[in-house]
Amino acid sequence: MKRRMNRYNLPPWMQNSLNVTRQFAVPLAVFQGIRTFLLPSIVDLLLLFFLIGLVIAFHLEII
Repeated sequence: MKRRMNRYNLPPWMQNSLNVTRQFAVPLAVFQGIRTFLLPSIVDLLLLFFLIGLVIAFHLEII
């Protein structure tokens, strides 16, 4: 039987990196949204979608 992944079973360094990523994901997404609104490009738009997906994944505790 496959073992289910639990965030608390991760090594401490990976838990710390997830916590740091969680703290910086929303401000980066807001900054990227403002930047995309002012100077749009396809790379900025893709990065914005990635950051929004990351924020949603953290909010729903998928990651």
